[in-house]
Amino acid sequence: MLDRQPEAALETSFANGGQISVSHAEPWANPTAPLKVLQWLGREDAPLRFQPRADLGQWLWGARFLIECLPGRTRRNTNQAFALASYSRDCLSALRSETGIRYHRSERGILHIYTERGLFEHAHGEVASLRARGFDVAIKSPEHCVAIEPALAHAKAMLHGGAFAATDESGDARVFTQRLAALAGQRGVRFRFNVSVSRIEVDSGSVSRIVMDDEVGIEESARADAFVVSLGSYSPLLLRPIGISLPIYPVKGYSITIPLDPEDEAPMVSITDHARKIVISRLGDRLRVAGTAELAGYDTEINQVRCRALVNRCFELFPKAGRPETAEYWTGLRPATPSNLPLVGRTRFPNLYLNTGHGTLGWTMACGAGRALADIVSGRSPEVNFGFVGIT
Repeated sequence: MLDRQPEAALETSFANGGQISVSHAEPWANPTAPLKVLQWLGREDAPLRFQPRADLGQWLWGARFLIECLPGRTRRNTNQAFALASYSRDCLSALRSETGIRYHRSERGILHIYTERGLFEHAHGEVASLRARGFDVAIKSPEHCVAIEPALAHAKAMLHGGAFAATDESGDARVFTQRLAALAGQRGVRFRFNVSVSRIEVDSGSVSRIVMDDEVGIEESARADAFVVSLGSYSPLLLRPIGISLPIYPVKGYSITIPLDPEDEAPMVSITDHARKIVISRLGDRLRVAGTAELAGYDTEINQVRCRALVNRCFELFPKAGRPETAEYWTGLRPATPSNLPLVGRTRFPNLYLNTGHGTLGWTMACGAGRALADIVSGRSPEVNFGFVGIT
């Protein structure tokens, strides 16, 4: 395992929203998305901010995104997303049982709240569709929302209602990843940190070796029977020189983390705020608030306005959830495909595989995608009905 960082989980898994939201796995690309994007243009604190650049990749990705918003494409992508997310939930459960791994997991479900009447009315149809798929999701009144999460009492007057996904979960993706890495190390996996893969070399139709630079700039190479590219938003940059084009574009997301004292009135149930497109999760003695999306290339500079908007909304809903001035700001690049479906499977090179492009659902789909790819590399058929790359 090669990683440019000094330890595992220091990229997009470092401070994400923490939700394993199987019942909310539908893609961003849907028939309502284009109008929403137009309404948000020019707003610095918009949930989705499109920052036009002289970047052909950005415009091509946007055009493909619009195609995926067509009703037929949306239905297909939604079915695929739910299939992989549900499978991943089962794989995570099996992994927990086998290893006993702990990561501030919460089994209290996810409560979706609606502070705009139109969004709440639209949620009725979404919930009916989810229930038809077998998900345990139910519409809730403002009173029921407060009963599920008492810390919402301060915001009850703002609520039109909610939807409660009882079997969804939350947990700290960074803690999970680092503890999983430790377990893998105990079973013989060798980790190399502080090394960056600079290029892939191909010979006679297969990958012959990868070339990497260590922390002091010394070039090394490595050979293997099989190679898996899991570089998130940076996957296209490594693969383009060998003729593999991936429809992945970095979508910048933000989060804040607030330390909590025992007397603070922070939510215990994970919250999704649909008006602002943010999630709020309790991770032990910290509160994580994450969301928003920004198409601005590979820029990782923190936008203070967007982070302050997360702080303001958090304390609008939960005025006693710690102290605003203690919030730690973070940003990361989500590897998004136009369809919002990850690219998992093999490339045209028989010993080169992909596990990338999970967008906002990396934590939700991680275990299922990993298990399925392990099957593919081992010559087995994955157990889930999903459109794997290079698999017919």
